Amino acid sequence: MLLNFSLQRSLGLLAAPLSLISLAWILPADAKPDAPVPAGQKIYLQQCAACHGKKGEGAKAYPKPLTGTRTASELAKFIAQSMPPGPKQCTAPDAKKVAAYIHDTFYSSLAQARNKPARVALSRLTVLQFRNAVADLVGSSRLAVPNEKQHGLRGEYFKSKDFRSQERVFERVDPEVQFDFGTATPAPEGFEPHRFSIHWQGSVLAPDTGEYEFVVKSDHGVRLWVNDNQKPLIDASIKSGSGTEFHGVLTLLGGRAYPLKLEFSKSSVGVDDAEKKKGKPAPPASIALFWKRPKRTAEPIPARCLFPSSVPETFVAATPFPPDDRSIGYERGTSISKAWDEAITTAALETAHFVVANLKNLSGVEDNAPDRKEKLQAYCRQWIERAFRKPITDADAKFYIGKQFQTAPDAENAVKRVVLLSLKSPRFLYREIGAQSTDAYAVASRLSFGLWDTVPDTELLQAASKGELATREQVTKQAERMVADPRSWNKLRAFLLFWLKVDDTHDLAKNQKRYAGFDAVAASDLRTSLELFLENVVWSEKSDYRELMLSNSLYLNGKLAKLYGANLPENSGFEPVTLDPKQRAGILTHPYILSNFAYLDTSSPIHRGVLIARNMLGRTLAPPPDAFTPLAPDLHPKLTTRQRVAMQTKPDACNSCHSMINPLGFTLERFDAIGRLREIENDQKIDTTGSYRARNGQLVKFNDAPDLARFLANSDEAHSAFVEKLFHHLVKQPVLAYGGHTLPDLQRGFGGKGYNIRKLMVEIMATTALPKQTPSESPKRVGGIQ
Repeated sequence: MLLNFSLQRSLGLLAAPLSLISLAWILPADAKPDAPVPAGQKIYLQQCAACHGKKGEGAKAYPKPLTGTRTASELAKFIAQSMPPGPKQCTAPDAKKVAAYIHDTFYSSLAQARNKPARVALSRLTVLQFRNAVADLVGSSRLAVPNEKQHGLRGEYFKSKDFRSQERVFERVDPEVQFDFGTATPAPEGFEPHRFSIHWQGSVLAPDTGEYEFVVKSDHGVRLWVNDNQKPLIDASIKSGSGTEFHGVLTLLGGRAYPLKLEFSKSSVGVDDAEKKKGKPAPPASIALFWKRPKRTAEPIPARCLFPSSVPETFVAATPFPPDDRSIGYERGTSISKAWDEAITTAALETAHFVVANLKNLSGVEDNAPDRKEKLQAYCRQWIERAFRKPITDADAKFYIGKQFQTAPDAENAVKRVVLLSLKSPRFLYREIGAQSTDAYAVASRLSFGLWDTVPDTELLQAASKGELATREQVTKQAERMVADPRSWNKLRAFLLFWLKVDDTHDLAKNQKRYAGFDAVAASDLRTSLELFLENVVWSEKSDYRELMLSNSLYLNGKLAKLYGANLPENSGFEPVTLDPKQRAGILTHPYILSNFAYLDTSSPIHRGVLIARNMLGRTLAPPPDAFTPLAPDLHPKLTTRQRVAMQTKPDACNSCHSMINPLGFTLERFDAIGRLREIENDQKIDTTGSYRARNGQLVKFNDAPDLARFLANSDEAHSAFVEKLFHHLVKQPVLAYGGHTLPDLQRGFGGKGYNIRKLMVEIMATTALPKQTPSESPKRVGGIQ
């Protein structure tokens, strides 16, 4: 057992070597004075506790707790090389003993679970969950994305400028809006070249949450509506001046479609009928619909993000929020600050104002209805029950609804009060109250927030009311339905980008002299290439994790094909290109990933190695002891990047982590700073050999990136890391809080179902939405839910 020293006493004793007598003196009262102290424990108390705390909890010199993912042998090697600081190092035999003690007592995940069992922690809704929930409360769980396979906008073409139905010539679905008619017309017959109009209608899918800038380019009159069918986002219907590019900005929630309308009207101002009869040519006409996604460059809105059917408007709270905490490796609503409280209040007021301003449409109650008050109270009850995710009692209804209608000056103010009360209530803002509950409505809430980051839909609530969420089979059936919904893909997509550490889009600048052609447009296209790859691999029925690592398909367009040596016409859109499997393999060698984890001029084996070690293998790495500045290539112009990195990280203080990082990153050295293949650097052949010491102690050697990709595709370590990280992203709770068996059980199930990621999502939710304790496992022992 660990000795229960007081901090002051242990620090005092550690000033000099501890003797067996002194150890006996500080033993707890219930311990035997003559009990032998294990050698590893003695060494730890003498040489380590002053800096790390008597139980590895951290001390002033080194405040972080001694926990991590290294094996006992890896710890022993690190201790022998680097500990304690100073000229006198711990001998190899002593390092082995103290490493075993540290690992078994408080360092390993099993030791952590034993010493401090994980719990399902109380947390608030994340910012995204709050915004999604409010949007669905206002919209009553409308369909997030149209359920249709055809993409594009439905266009109506008129031979007049006024969109009169009797003047319509034809209708069709246009994949994109990017037309240059010149002096001609949309079709050979039925149009007069001096005057025609087009009306496009449908919906647009926003892939990301954030600020979107819509751009219409035209030399004639245009109007654009997005998520508001009454007020145009862009109104340039009457041309004035020489401007041909018009902009509008609004905030959208990712994973949802929004109604979109676009009008184009060509009218040859100044050309009279006499001139037309003389054959004077009509002026040219063109129109193009672009957007700038959050932190991206302008591009035509692609067909995959357009649908010919329209959807209702979605309320999007524009209130800015402080960011959620990510310090523990996944996003959680753990901080309750004044800024957060003020943001919640402002967003609640914003929502209440919108509801009241649109009360007739939202409630379906006419302003002059004789029973308007009663119907609005019924609407408010439905609102409260959806906000609280379960039916409310009559006493609740009296407080939240009845009292407000009695005291408010009018029905509108009563509704406003109800909305404000509900959105500020802990019953809306917090989810893990009664975390062990198997109440059907709590199960429905866990499913909806786990897979969709929002409140339960009507079908989930109906299942809860009928008692159809009581068994694992029933929960699995609902999870399978929900995983097929685009909202689940949006959450899974966000996870994949987070897992690959490219979720925060930033400027991807490179040295233009060295990498001509790699500009902001190329960087944005590479991002699209990665997103298409992820969607087509993971959102398929197969959804095979191994294909993420092993696929030799890369999505390229004409511009990227030229840059990366593929054979496509210059104006080609995105399409899959098959590459040599001896050169590239899956996401590991995707140019966007390689470009992100590289410098302005050179590759970066360290950044690439850290990504693989931390995210793909789940290893814990300590931050560098000091600010890290890479050696400039100009200082050693004859060295390769690999040689420079090896030289800089050679000291023992660096090599403890870089002995793992570097050999992983070196396997990707065949790819330069933009992820382009190379064979030579500084007149030397590229060395892509690498290695990895697995947790079982086996040294795995790699010849190149495809070798490493094959290891990651089939490694139990990589599978476990992926399962754990996806679990945290969906559930937003520590996996150990659901029992020590949960992670290995999920990992075995993952392999048993062909490493299908979508099926893994179902298993995670079926495991956590209906929490159970088994008789053979006590929560106190394995960290079950309390």
